[in-house]
Amino acid sequence: MINQSSFDTPIPRLSTASEKWDGLEKIFGVADALPMWVADMDFAAPPSVIEALQTRMAHGIFGYTLRTEAYHAAVANWMERRHNWKIDADWIVFTPGIVPALSIAVQQFTSPGDAVVIQPPVYPPFYDVVQNQGRELITNPLIEKQGQYTMDLDQLETSLKTGKVKMLILCSPQNPVGRVWTREELEELSALCVKYNVLIVSDEIHADLIYERGTHTPLSLISEAISDRSIICTAPSKTFNIPGLCTSNIIIPNAELRERFALGVRTMGLSSVSTLGAAATEAAYNGGEDWLDQCLAYIRGNMEYVQQFIAEHMPSVKVHLPEATYLLWVDFRGLGLSHAQLSHKLLHEAGLAFNDGIVFGKESAGFMRINVACPRATVEEAMRRLLVLVDK
Repeated sequence: MINQSSFDTPIPRLSTASEKWDGLEKIFGVADALPMWVADMDFAAPPSVIEALQTRMAHGIFGYTLRTEAYHAAVANWMERRHNWKIDADWIVFTPGIVPALSIAVQQFTSPGDAVVIQPPVYPPFYDVVQNQGRELITNPLIEKQGQYTMDLDQLETSLKTGKVKMLILCSPQNPVGRVWTREELEELSALCVKYNVLIVSDEIHADLIYERGTHTPLSLISEAISDRSIICTAPSKTFNIPGLCTSNIIIPNAELRERFALGVRTMGLSSVSTLGAAATEAAYNGGEDWLDQCLAYIRGNMEYVQQFIAEHMPSVKVHLPEATYLLWVDFRGLGLSHAQLSHKLLHEAGLAFNDGIVFGKESAGFMRINVACPRATVEEAMRRLLVLVDK
């Protein structure tokens, strides 16, 4: 059993080449803000991962590394145990991250001038992997009502009817709003994509970070028809806080799609797994489950603390607890500030580095994404600083 108090212990990250901490001045223009932005945790990885890495380091040779049967079994067993999804080991295609996988999928399954749909507010690289490759970007904005988000399937069908759309990139669970799409929602979305012959690339990197076990449905389980036209992107990186080890596993049941995607990976020279990434992935999936459960409970406590604090001290600011992720999507519109004013006050007066809502989509002025996967003391300090927005 992991002791939850271990999550309370701050681990200094300055001068470790941390993008989150050491990149502040370059990215935000300040050096002394409290960083609660980029999506990695301020927690040590699970003990099973650290022990596996220490053992591998002690060997001293870090040559070209195979993905072994044990590696594939660890991934497959996790999917079945955690998500009731039985996969074949040969469905897995390795990439060094999900963003490269998204880019390869766009390159391999669409042509310049084809249209790709995304659903903002959404993870910013979704925009880049489409637009930077000469594809037409079509947005299907989520509908927001009192902090709750749903898909606009009527607007989506209007776009699909044009015949231009070849791919939809789905974020499931959703980043930044924290929705876990219900099976019914995914069924309706899938039916449209089958009807109009649209490939779905589903980014499921946050699938393990859900707060009600069993609520996430891997897209491939919706139907045989959608399994045959889906690419499911998974990774241990967010789950176990190992994104710097650059490991992801793209699960593609359809053999033709899988070989075409794998060709793109090989063409880009991205098929080699790192020695330490392979060791960490296997150890995380085989031995990190208890750590994950304790971590999620701790993060949920942080989220509830923020929600209660803001409700008491800043009632015009709205915080809805997400169904997944360690990210809060906070609505500051009730303060009556312009988005530029809000951004300036948060960074330069409060000394808080959050993710600006605008980067997730133009519809998100007045919102900020806050990463609370950190010790409680960090969250408490952030809330103390946040009061500058309402202090007179």
